[in-house]
Amino acid sequence: MRLRVRYSKYGKVRFASHRDMARVIERALRRVKLPVATTEGFTPRPKLHFGLALPTGLESDEEYFDIDLIEGATVDLQLLTTDLTAIMPVGVVIEHIDIVDKSLPSLQETVTRCTWRFEFDDIDTDKLALAVEKVLASESLVISRERKGKKVDGDLRPGIIALEVVGPTENGSGSIMDAVLATQPRAVRPNELLLVFDPPLHAARIRRTHQWLAEDAPLRESVGSR
Repeated sequence: MRLRVRYSKYGKVRFASHRDMARVIERALRRVKLPVATTEGFTPRPKLHFGLALPTGLESDEEYFDIDLIEGATVDLQLLTTDLTAIMPVGVVIEHIDIVDKSLPSLQETVTRCTWRFEFDDIDTDKLALAVEKVLASESLVISRERKGKKVDGDLRPGIIALEVVGPTENGSGSIMDAVLATQPRAVRPNELLLVFDPPLHAARIRRTHQWLAEDAPLRESVGSR
């Protein structure tokens, strides 16, 4: 049996890295005594499959990981959701758990793009709309990336699928923008997107709101919605 877990991540825990979160999740599963299947060999590891890494320092409405259980295991999904949330760090909430087919592609293969929400304190909606229009009108948006210790130029424009100014922030002094960014064949990172604006933008808050499948369906549908 394979379980797919959806969780959210807010607040100070956003500074926990992807690797840190993997260790937290492993410990949590041991504490709730979930019958997780393990690999073979001298150093068996729990069979966990993690989704796209969330950049350290960013928040998310929906992160995912899969758990393989031992053959014949049974589990109360609602109780497991409650028990896991209770022992997670503050800011991590298990939103939903469902059973999925083991034959499905991995989470990293499945997701083709993500929607991100950016909040800015220092730019109004009119100025942001003009900046967005300029970016979308560009044929190429080249930035330098570091690959194996070397600087490599890359064009981000093909990976910027959509940009939209949503409106002002709650206090009215800033702006909110949604961006749909590709994860394949070359991922566009949220912080890289900010660099293609002229001048570069600085976001007060960034969070991942959706992960999308190749067939234009939200990954959320594969683990239910509340």
